[in-house]
Amino acid sequence: MAAAPVWSVDPRTGKQREQVAVEATAQEVDATVRAAHAARGSLADRAVRSAFLRTAAEQLEAAKDWLVETADAETALGPVRLTGELARTCYQLRAFADIVDEGAFLDVIINHPDDTATPPIPDLRRYKVPLGVVAVYSASNFPFAFSVAGGDTASALGAGCPVVVKAHPDHPALSELVAKVLRRAAAAHGIPEGVVGLVHGFEAGVELVKHPLVTAAGFTGSVRGGRALFDAAAARPTPIPFHGELGSLNPVVVTEAAAAERAEAIGTGLAGSMTLGVGQFCVKPGLVLAPSGAAGDRLLKSLTDAVSDTDAGVLLDHRMRDNFIAGVAERAELPEVESPVTPGAGGEHTVSAGFLTVAADKLAEEGAYDLLLEECFGPVTVVARYEDEAEVQGVLSRLPGNLTATVHLSTEEAAGEGRGAEILAELTPLAGRVLVNGWPTGVAVAPAQHHGGPYPATTSTSTSVGGTAIERWMRPVVYQGAPEALLPPELRDDNPLGLPRRFDGRLER
Repeated sequence: MAAAPVWSVDPRTGKQREQVAVEATAQEVDATVRAAHAARGSLADRAVRSAFLRTAAEQLEAAKDWLVETADAETALGPVRLTGELARTCYQLRAFADIVDEGAFLDVIINHPDDTATPPIPDLRRYKVPLGVVAVYSASNFPFAFSVAGGDTASALGAGCPVVVKAHPDHPALSELVAKVLRRAAAAHGIPEGVVGLVHGFEAGVELVKHPLVTAAGFTGSVRGGRALFDAAAARPTPIPFHGELGSLNPVVVTEAAAAERAEAIGTGLAGSMTLGVGQFCVKPGLVLAPSGAAGDRLLKSLTDAVSDTDAGVLLDHRMRDNFIAGVAERAELPEVESPVTPGAGGEHTVSAGFLTVAADKLAEEGAYDLLLEECFGPVTVVARYEDEAEVQGVLSRLPGNLTATVHLSTEEAAGEGRGAEILAELTPLAGRVLVNGWPTGVAVAPAQHHGGPYPATTSTSTSVGGTAIERWMRPVVYQGAPEALLPPELRDDNPLGLPRRFDGRLER
């Protein structure tokens, strides 16, 4: 593997700003992983690692101005958006610290011997232990929340797993700065700095997922890149879990009654959702099933007005800009596809938002229009006009897995009248989060959140957002017949750590 310089690039001009690092060689990847592996024992104490997570949040906040300025220079996402994202990242770190302190994620279950059961039950004590070193692949569109200090890292450290992060090439300077903050926070609690490793380069990412000491991986990115790493993780002599978020169309169904009731509000809301962050959200609504007829026309008029008022924006890099322009052009060239507001090149370095329309029956059968059922990253959506419920069902039956699926219902439908419940049932197999009368952009960091979905949305059934994300980096272990003196404190009868647990069938808090 030949080392190459890693440059920070200004997406507003496409020009290199400064050399940040060099791409890691295979030997450097190996050394980084081994340093992380050697640090795993320092995370064994839950109190230490929860304190580490809180200190990391504090120190990220203390460096806010510096970090946001660097992030904006590399991503052009803007100080307001980036300041909010950093706040979300710090909140997430503290949320996992709370989860670690509570201890329920260890899932402690104790069964004492019962000779009267059929078959007899021996002494069994079950809990979860950390897997080991976790490889984290940063996302381009969330330089804080899905990057070096993002949800994969926070949840893995909370589980007791060291991490090695593969930095995203769109924000390498920021990645270096955030890694330094995390290492400084680790050192404040006597944790070796190697507990958070960082490598740059495409080949380094491949070497990372193949390393024998890496026990699991988290990825957010494209279907092509994610699938290649997923296959590499499965092809190892010892396969490892690969929790990848790859791509999502995030369909929206607008019922005829909902359009008749509030077409203008739905059109305006759709415009705001599909153009948020220049359309660079993984949960951007990329396909909308809207009715034909007068109500649907009003919705499109509202959408047209709102999108036309949206300023052109900068995408994260010029490769994405080129792919967006080419992808829109290829879709717009399909027969009978119309473009009420044409998306594409807004200027030398920007893109303009827009949307395409097509008759829904074109999407109901396999053919050239399948392209419209694939994600196009950027500020564009496809509005498919349907004549009846059969066309809606026909299109939904052809969709792959998604992160989200949304339905807009009328007041009466939301109250239980009409097909509201049936539509929810049709959407549920398609997505990990089903929304009613809302928009999918905006993923709350909350205990009940699920950010995942059937393939290709994700490669596993887990979530990358919310408290249960910690479960990805752990595995259950059962001790049978082990003497009390030999058991870890989490599994002893007297519960010296005060953990929530299920004790002989009773839930103890």
